[in-house]
Amino acid sequence: MTMFIVVELQKNANGVVGNIVTAHETQAEAESKYHSVLAAAAVSDLPVHAATLLSEEGFSIANQCYKH
Repeated sequence: MTMFIVVELQKNANGVVGNIVTAHETQAEAESKYHSVLAAAAVSDLPVHAATLLSEEGFSIANQCYKH
């Protein structure tokens, strides 16, 4: 079974970086999560808020970052 990974990256004003990693069974589910993260990131108060969509082999399918 192929899996897809979404990584949400957040950096706060103090420079502390956090991440949230989720795995999805289909690319469509992963893309939905990826876009949900970006929707929140677009209006986030965090200085840096990003998302990356990866294949299970670690290849980047999509990525985007918002800097506020």
